[in-house]
Amino acid sequence: MSDANKATPTEPRKLKEVSHWDYETDIAIVGFGGAGACAAIEACDNGAEVMIFEVASESGGSTKLSSAEIYMGGNGGTPVQKACGFNDDTEDMVQYLMMAGGPQADEAKVRLYCEKSTEHYDWLVKQGAQYKNSFHEERAIMCLTDDCLLYTGSEKAWPFVEKARPCPRGHNLQVEGDNGGPFLVGVLTEQVEKRGIDVHYETRALTLIVDEDNEIHGLVIRENLKERTVRARKGVILCAGGFVMNEAMVDKYAPGLKKATVQIGNPGDMGTGILMGMGVGGAAINMHEGFVSLPFYPPADMTKGILVNSQGQRFINEDCYHGRVGYHLLQQLGDRVYMVFSATEDFTPPTYLFADICGTGETIEELEEELGLPEGMLKQTVEYYNKHAANGEDPLFHKAAEYLEVMQPPYAALDCTPGRGAFFPYFTLGGLDTLPTGEVLTPEGKPIKGLYAAGRTACGIPRTGAGYSSGMSVGDATFFGRQAGVRASKAESR
Repeated sequence: MSDANKATPTEPRKLKEVSHWDYETDIAIVGFGGAGACAAIEACDNGAEVMIFEVASESGGSTKLSSAEIYMGGNGGTPVQKACGFNDDTEDMVQYLMMAGGPQADEAKVRLYCEKSTEHYDWLVKQGAQYKNSFHEERAIMCLTDDCLLYTGSEKAWPFVEKARPCPRGHNLQVEGDNGGPFLVGVLTEQVEKRGIDVHYETRALTLIVDEDNEIHGLVIRENLKERTVRARKGVILCAGGFVMNEAMVDKYAPGLKKATVQIGNPGDMGTGILMGMGVGGAAINMHEGFVSLPFYPPADMTKGILVNSQGQRFINEDCYHGRVGYHLLQQLGDRVYMVFSATEDFTPPTYLFADICGTGETIEELEEELGLPEGMLKQTVEYYNKHAANGEDPLFHKAAEYLEVMQPPYAALDCTPGRGAFFPYFTLGGLDTLPTGEVLTPEGKPIKGLYAAGRTACGIPRTGAGYSSGMSVGDATFFGRQAGVRASKAESR
């Protein structure tokens, strides 16, 4: 085939150009991560024939690389929440997630997710997921024990705590260490295999096949170095991940994320599914947004320090989620951000930060000078902070009293400037605009017949790093993957 006719994601193949079908199925799913697996299981259980096309040599996608915490609650609580003594109101969960999504929040998706969250828990357990009835109370980036329930966001932090009653909703699988992703993927893969679903590994989806009315009829794939055509009688579900590994797309849509240092994703996160959807008129939304984290705890005592910018001023309540800290850190003017703390004899640098100690001082003035901050600014910040911390107050940012402590000499600072050594992971949050049931929408809000998306290929519950909570991505991928699978299975065959 000549280069002129070579299939590319944004140039769909016309149905009239297809002379034969190499494969035929009801539903073709692109991607075998958490979203694709759940879409396949539900579609199959609803009577549809399913094929999965995965570019890698195994299942998993970014779900396998994650801790696989899932954000669940509401409806009085999951069995784990209830066993641990928590009563989680659905409206509190809705309010929190609406605040977390900011102006971009999709209320229809948020409400469906919250109202069916405990049902999703039950579904996961039915597939083989295991959760222990235990609560991990310590502040942590991830749970390294086999305990289940933990706070994974800013539920207890201002301003969220003023609008929604906090409740822990992060559900960690019953597995020790950071091994939740492989465990969950193993469970879902086993369920796919039990159903006899046809999976094609090491197969790259190239573009969609459309008719003159822009209805989706299938896929062009590359398998064993040959282009092949796939007829999808009921539709195609795109579950091909985000675009964090596509440098050109990040440069174009989310260049601000490149201040961070480490891409979080799998090699297949090249935006192919998003580009395929755009190629047939799908709207790509929220493409500038992403998750950026400054994982400065544990130990939880790091929360008692303060983060300051190049002007020596605080800009965030340090007890909020590390992703919210990362988001606001990137908004700061100047080229320096420091974590300032009391350098007690038993101080242990945070496990996940990898930042250098860049300054020390017997007095705050000495530290200020060593850091090169404007004269008097850090001194003013610390004096104001200490004055109110002594009374258990933080009038500027409302940090919780349990983390307020008068800072005593000697002092030290960690360099948390993006690009200067500290660990700043990031991934994208933009994707195709979809209905809660998975149909891909045009910019005018009209569904494209036969096209669905889920996971990071779609723009789901998490809309901004400023309100992210761990468990939102895997929760979104698995839940809305299921919705897409159900809806596609009920479509008329073409």
